[in-house]
Amino acid sequence: MTTEQIHELLAKRFGDAVLPYQAPAAGDPWIGLRPESLAEAALFLRDDKALAFDLLRIVTGVDWKDRISAVYHLYSTRHNHEVTIRVDLDRADPRVESVTPVWPAADWHEREAFDMIGIVFEGHPNMTRILMPDDWEGHPLRKDYVAPTEYHGISNVQ
Repeated sequence: MTTEQIHELLAKRFGDAVLPYQAPAAGDPWIGLRPESLAEAALFLRDDKALAFDLLRIVTGVDWKDRISAVYHLYSTRHNHEVTIRVDLDRADPRVESVTPVWPAADWHEREAFDMIGIVFEGHPNMTRILMPDDWEGHPLRKDYVAPTEYHGISNVQ
């Protein structure tokens, strides 16, 4: 099944919660969803027999300067098709429901996106830093991030 066909199924099921189909000249096509529909759409993507997205390959965050996106790469081992789902979030307070209950593999991916970009995945069982120390301030992959000159007395200046 193509991304465009998957988009049609999602649009039929979720209406205007599904954004227009995107097929950029460079890069993979993707389907945009409104954040409030992600949890229900994730269940549909996994459980619908025609889709059967049983494998979450990765969840990542992207800072576009004016918004933050959570991006989900899904694969169906049964049908050998894939799709990329993108959810755009408020840059000042990027929050979206965790998909860990749907795909347990999201656990560490969501924690990394939280740690590096600052996306809060609501309902996540352990929304804590995974790469940076617990007392680290900020999110290093944000475009406006300014690295500290020192951390616990250790200079970061070269």
